[in-house]
Amino acid sequence: MVWVQLITLLAVVQLFAFGGLVGWARERYGVSAPATTGNEMFERYYRVQMNTLETLLVFLPALWIAAQYWSAQWMSALGAVYLVGRMLYLQGYVADPKKRGLGYAVSIFPTLTLAVAALVGVVRALF
Repeated sequence: MVWVQLITLLAVVQLFAFGGLVGWARERYGVSAPATTGNEMFERYYRVQMNTLETLLVFLPALWIAAQYWSAQWMSALGAVYLVGRMLYLQGYVADPKKRGLGYAVSIFPTLTLAVAALVGVVRALF
């Protein structure tokens, strides 16, 4: 389970770093809190952070539950793919929101796979 713990911590650090980028973008583009609009570049960083937070709410429980029923190393490998996907999402979205698709796909497919694996594991355990 140490790999699951590592991926979990890296996901939290990644979200924290994305939050730091939002703070940096507030400063750079002159968007004072509590505003969340006002400059397109700031809004891109903000949306990356918010979308990552939204996805993380599905990713983390799916990772932990799936790792209880399947190989923790394999589930962690899927988690590593998720982390790479989030970085691609950041790069694509900030460059041009239309380029966010690859990063989104690379992070959502492991998340969905983990969720299905978790559900199958739980259902199998029930019977």
